[in-house]
Amino acid sequence: MAFPPSSSPSSSPDNADASVFESVESTDLVGLVEAQLTRAIVEGRLAPGSRIVEADIARRMGISRAPVREAARRLERQGVLVARPRHGFAVRTISVQEIDELFEVRICLELTAIERACIKASDADLARLPLFVDSMVDLAPTEPQHKRIARDLEFHTLISELSGNAHLHRIFSNTQTEMRMIIALCDAVYHDPAAMAETHRPLSDALVKRDVAAARAAMRLHLDDAWQHVRALFVEQHGAVAAAPRGADR
Repeated sequence: MAFPPSSSPSSSPDNADASVFESVESTDLVGLVEAQLTRAIVEGRLAPGSRIVEADIARRMGISRAPVREAARRLERQGVLVARPRHGFAVRTISVQEIDELFEVRICLELTAIERACIKASDADLARLPLFVDSMVDLAPTEPQHKRIARDLEFHTLISELSGNAHLHRIFSNTQTEMRMIIALCDAVYHDPAAMAETHRPLSDALVKRDVAAARAAMRLHLDDAWQHVRALFVEQHGAVAAAPRGADR
């Protein structure tokens, strides 16, 4: 469901154009509302701190407030919204410390995932990964940023799936909306989209060869670089300061 661009990244339901939230008709109203809210947040059109006005969103979508409230609760559980007593929900604000903590967790999960995928994934499944990277590189120059970010995280989610560990995959998947939200705050993350897509090549190469040591090293380098880049841009844009990132499993 497409959102039209807003004139300001701080747009919220309080001042948004009536077309920001589309009318929906579906048996899964909660899922559709969640998807629209998520996209608005990760694209930066509902900025950190923006209030989620249930009645206004429900009116714009032509639905009752109940599915809007339940969608907001789902996003609260994902760490994207926060509940404020007597004031409903608001988009969560992000700090440098939270960026550091999320990357620490992500690195631990992904080092385990890529190691297990090297060992447990089928040859056919591993063969999908270079093709996935080829697609990322080909599409990167023309795709909008939010789609590039989603495709990037889809690649990493596939590795977690190929680990064969359902618990790891579920935990990793639950971080994706929050990770997209953090990356979306830094609108200069992708200076060279095709080059950024190519940084996934060493991961797929090591996985196809089932080289555990090379796979872990490539993942470590890939995520450390992303962490430092996102963190530096966030500090530059938002003026936050905190201790330097601490890597896991050095």
